[in-house]
Amino acid sequence: MSEEKKIPYKIYLSEEEMPRDWYNVRADMKKKPAPLLNPATLKPMTAEELGAVFCKELVAQELDNDNAFIPIPDEIRNFYKMYRPSPLVRAYCLEEKLQTPAKIYYKFEGNNTSGSHKLNSAIAQAYYAKKQGLKGVTTETGAGQWGTALSMACAYLGLDCRVYMVKVSYEQKPFRREVMRTYGASVTPSPSELTSVGRKILAEHPGTTGSLGCAISEAVEDALSHEGYRYVLGSVLNQVLLHQSVIGMETKIALDKYGIKPDMIIGCAGGGSNLGGLISPFMGEKLRGEADYDIVAVEPASCPSLTRGRYAYDFCDTGKVCPLAKMYTLGSGFIPSANHAGGLRYHGMSPVLSELYDQGMMRAISVEQTSVFAAAELFARVEGILPAPESSHAIRAAIDEAMRCKETGEEKTIVFGLTGTGYFDMVAYEKYNNGEMTDYIPSDEDLKPGFDSLPDIG
Repeated sequence: MSEEKKIPYKIYLSEEEMPRDWYNVRADMKKKPAPLLNPATLKPMTAEELGAVFCKELVAQELDNDNAFIPIPDEIRNFYKMYRPSPLVRAYCLEEKLQTPAKIYYKFEGNNTSGSHKLNSAIAQAYYAKKQGLKGVTTETGAGQWGTALSMACAYLGLDCRVYMVKVSYEQKPFRREVMRTYGASVTPSPSELTSVGRKILAEHPGTTGSLGCAISEAVEDALSHEGYRYVLGSVLNQVLLHQSVIGMETKIALDKYGIKPDMIIGCAGGGSNLGGLISPFMGEKLRGEADYDIVAVEPASCPSLTRGRYAYDFCDTGKVCPLAKMYTLGSGFIPSANHAGGLRYHGMSPVLSELYDQGMMRAISVEQTSVFAAAELFARVEGILPAPESSHAIRAAIDEAMRCKETGEEKTIVFGLTGTGYFDMVAYEKYNNGEMTDYIPSDEDLKPGFDSLPDIG
């Protein structure tokens, strides 16, 4: 066996090597993300105000800009041990197929029943809700991965779970919906007639396929309307990126174990949970001036918040009941086309990632969905894992970079996040295989109404 092949196909860590702390990248940011604003007063949200929506401990994590490491409670870490540490895989078969000198690694987060990385934050948020003595939680879900993860966590801890699922995904992914119901969650297609904001959106946009912004509004209204409930979310905010940092920390531990330094780190980008988690320790090194990496966010061309959005304060939800966040956004009223990467159909981007992007610490690209599914099928055929449409955006970018290396002869080391499996996304694969899938790229005219509706913060 050559020296190169001494690196195993899968790098596994022991339970003892699994992180004992979450890493808070904001502690190393000289310029912090702008604070969340109260939509009524336009002043920074206080812990008391946020506590009406979120669990108390999660509010503390949301507002923490100073502590680099936050201990993972033993109860959460023990739950993690059911499916973590997750493997870092060397994509030897893909490299061989592409005939590239590039070295390709992927962090695989699909080895749990939820099928994705979302369980890392779901169990944490459910744990804090249980610890606070709450009856249950409400949430939104796009592709259904977050809703599935949260329903699992709530079932484990004995909490009620109410999920508002983006209508297009509810219809496209009935099996994902049924997994949630199997774990005891109630699942409602959004927008719905159950909430005042849902009824308002339906009146203004008859026949709408929904959006994550719509579903967030409904879930927040539901939580505020019922005693003993709080809202939890699967992406965007600081607390979620914090919990997902276990992905990047495990990745770095595994790479360091074999003396591997990546040149490029790639993640799909919708709200920011996967990308933020994967890049966290590498971004920390970059912020501290200890190392440099080419960090790439990959988003759908149909919902290009980073590549074509504006950096401004905006509502996190379509119904405008949530706090204002400064982020790259297409406008809270933007309803993307019914593309098949439901988890990437959010109008904005994490305030943390938005600030890092604005500082030039990372870059972003957008890709069209037919090219994404072409990459997904190639990956499935040579690596043996059927990837989620969301993850396949990162696969597309990794393959493209590997082919550039083939042209230039550069021996670049590429790491990307394989956030989950696509076994509940077969309607999308069917449309691609039947030649029925199309690409949609919004025109400047399509984006204008969303930008025109941005709040004037001054």
